[in-house]
Amino acid sequence: MNGRKIRLLIGRMSHESNSLPDFRTDGSWFTEYRGEAVIEQAKGTGSTLGGIVKRAQAMGFETIGSIDVVAPASALVDDGYYARIRAEFAERAKRRDFDAIALDLHGAMGTDSIPDAEGDLLAALRDAVGPGIPIGVGLDLHAHLTPKMLEKAEIVIACKENPHTDTVECGEKVVELLAQILAGRLAPVSTVARVPMILMGNGDTFAGPLQQIHSLARSLAEAHCEIHDISIYNVNRFTDDFDMGQCVVVLSNGPLHQAAEIAENIAAEFWHRREEFRDLLITVDQALDLAANPRKAIPVALADMGDRVAAGAPGDSPIILKAALARPGLRGAIPITDPAAVAKARAAGVSADIVVDVGGTMTPIFDSVTVRGKVRNLSDGVFIAAGPIEGGIRNEMGDTAVLDLENGLLLLLTSRPNYAMDPQTFESQGISIAAQDFLVVKSGYHFKVNFDGLAEPLTVATPGLGYPFPGYHPGKRARFYPEHDVSEPNIKAITFTHREPQ
Repeated sequence: MNGRKIRLLIGRMSHESNSLPDFRTDGSWFTEYRGEAVIEQAKGTGSTLGGIVKRAQAMGFETIGSIDVVAPASALVDDGYYARIRAEFAERAKRRDFDAIALDLHGAMGTDSIPDAEGDLLAALRDAVGPGIPIGVGLDLHAHLTPKMLEKAEIVIACKENPHTDTVECGEKVVELLAQILAGRLAPVSTVARVPMILMGNGDTFAGPLQQIHSLARSLAEAHCEIHDISIYNVNRFTDDFDMGQCVVVLSNGPLHQAAEIAENIAAEFWHRREEFRDLLITVDQALDLAANPRKAIPVALADMGDRVAAGAPGDSPIILKAALARPGLRGAIPITDPAAVAKARAAGVSADIVVDVGGTMTPIFDSVTVRGKVRNLSDGVFIAAGPIEGGIRNEMGDTAVLDLENGLLLLLTSRPNYAMDPQTFESQGISIAAQDFLVVKSGYHFKVNFDGLAEPLTVATPGLGYPFPGYHPGKRARFYPEHDVSEPNIKAITFTHREPQ
């Protein structure tokens, strides 16, 4: 770059949208940063954005913060809010006082009218900067990857692990690949192959079918020096868009005649193994039986699969609470999203005894449960995650109350949904994990890493908007195997070329 520092515009828009809830995610759900705060708050965090900042600064780049908007997974995003954020991104990009753009996007964000919000955002940015400025994107592996994303950005790659222990590495790689483009050493070509959408469970990449698929991808990438990345997309099960499906993207330096065959062969593994993508879940009663076992060394962490905030459910399920209330003496901590219950606890004050209805305020299939307890703790619900997944990231649960129920249970009431996948969800509110027989989390995978050594992970079959069941999806656009009649696919790779080799 003629001896001057490379200038990198950096931003993030992260939201995993669930098309099932009938409410909308407006601006009050999002945490927002702008300008230099985008860079400063990302430093040292376990996120793709943190990786982008880390690598860019290590390479001596000048980092320019644009916008950073993040919300927990939830319902579709309000059209008006998204349009405002898109306009801000585009306006900042029009200045063109930078050499490249690096973004942390989830890849499964949708609004009422735009099922592919990330593709729409990238189109707006491309219009703003023109064809000469490269754009690099790091996605979640649950992204619904679309042709528009690949058309509008030179670099589109995903993290490779679930639980997502490699998000920082994903961000670092985005920056490294952009640097190669700017140096004239990389002419990126993306080759994508897709299969019809499989209604997936068993999504851990450290075991089962995905471990084998990722292992195949790594071996093929290592055999071809022209391949710079192979990303595999599991896809968010709660997106509702046309042409959805698990897919594989081979990123090569210039055209690679083997790329189509490689992408097609890896994608075919999803279809061949489709019956292996089944979760092995236990019932609530089985989980509580294990929690009550006096011989266990540490508490059990119960993943409330139906009410997973990590999948966009609102976190208001009282199902495990109801079952635990029938077992006096069982010690446990249960988070429930319920702003009205929090307000009642705050009005009563710490040490007050209250009777309150909790749960079932946002998910139509749930009824509330009446509980009696003492207000043990009140806070603003802000904590810094311990990680390692998303470690260092600021979490905001909104006004929060802890109730000490009569039978020994602790109820963590929050005003905003929270994944509860990090130990600080509980410890920051004065709840000792070690003192419990069980705790409930609203995550299906990431909690396993964050609670390693602190609690034994169990995934529990519960109802709700966070786990698919027969007939669960309205299917306005999407079609899923085995929910719908999906024929044997003819897998055919498509290539996206942005720049000619120099």
